[in-house]
Amino acid sequence: MKDKILSHLKRAIEKIKPHFDKASHVIGHRTQLFFSSLAGIYWNLSPENRSRVRLAAVAFTIFSLGVVLGQIMNVNRAVKIESSTKALRIEKTGILELKLPGVKLNPEIYIFQAAEKVQVPVDIRVPGRLAFNAEKSKVLSARAPGRIERIDAFDGAKVEIGSPIVELYSPEFLSAQQEYLLSSKTVKVLDRNSTMSELLADAKITQEAAANRIRNLGAGDSDIKSLEATGKTQSNLIMRSPLKGVVVKRSVEPGAIVNSGDVIATLADPKALWFLGNVFEQDLRLISPGQKLVLRTEAYPDKEFVAYANYIAPSIDPQTRALLIRCDVENTDGLLRPDMYVSAKLTTGTAEAIVLPQSAIVRVRETRFVIIKIDEETFRRLPVQGYDLDGKSFAVTEGLAPGAQVLTAGSVLLNDRFAKQED
Repeated sequence: MKDKILSHLKRAIEKIKPHFDKASHVIGHRTQLFFSSLAGIYWNLSPENRSRVRLAAVAFTIFSLGVVLGQIMNVNRAVKIESSTKALRIEKTGILELKLPGVKLNPEIYIFQAAEKVQVPVDIRVPGRLAFNAEKSKVLSARAPGRIERIDAFDGAKVEIGSPIVELYSPEFLSAQQEYLLSSKTVKVLDRNSTMSELLADAKITQEAAANRIRNLGAGDSDIKSLEATGKTQSNLIMRSPLKGVVVKRSVEPGAIVNSGDVIATLADPKALWFLGNVFEQDLRLISPGQKLVLRTEAYPDKEFVAYANYIAPSIDPQTRALLIRCDVENTDGLLRPDMYVSAKLTTGTAEAIVLPQSAIVRVRETRFVIIKIDEETFRRLPVQGYDLDGKSFAVTEGLAPGAQVLTAGSVLLNDRFAKQED
């Protein structure tokens, strides 16, 4: 049977062999023509295009070789990936516990401190602003109608008591001077005649009334003495400063017409200020007159200014729902300015708390945390509550037990490990 099959296959091959040879000859001839035509096209190209064709051929060859090698090396074989387990445990209270097996923290970077309770001051924050002391400020106003002829002290000018501020032309002032000169001459005439003592007394009363009128218009005693000595009236009334300080605001211009009562300038002592603070309702029971306040400003963050409460408003502001508290502030160095925003710290008592440096506190959004060490490989992040003491320390009132080993340096670095494990 086997021999019959082999003889049939042999005869079939001998029959198709002539046809196969003919087909091979035709294919070879056509292939030769194809490559000849390609060669002709290639050599008809410019040298630059022939270079591009060669580069494309090399790239195709490298790509094909890579595909073949990839099939041989089987780069698409399955790779076993071991899943890593997290070393973080989250308790129901929100406390995070992190284990770092085999990891030893550098003691030069990560410093721990034992938590210990101490007595700390209990403070409340009182926001507010500075203002000129109204008791040591003055408004210079016109006491008679007139025209501003000259301004001697502009805004910000330093003035002494009696320094000229403005010169005002006033018909009333001229009339008052003339009345005074007339009464003064009458007094001199009657003074020579001893028989007219009653008339002399009346004349002196008239003279004093004229002098008072001049004073009421804003002139000083020196102006009256000069008027009496020279016997000549002054065309302008010189309005002088009633205090030592600065011109805070000037309200008139040269040549302006003013009426009686119009404000000419505002004067104040820049070394005498007020702190006007707002105490909220929940803190009303903690305040009383005479308490010490420590003021801080953004302009001088490292400097403290001490003041004492001398006034507490009798009612609450209906808009801010706060109670006004006022303090005298001595600005002897001239560092402070009115309308500065100020944050005051009012000490109302003492309490027990754990004091830590600010570097131990980790802030995540509105929550504060500390990191404690359980053992050499286990650490916990605890939420705590408290308040800033002086910008450098933090008083923990809740969330931390005495004796715990608290991370005071390097807390931000270790907290990054908590955050990575938490993600």
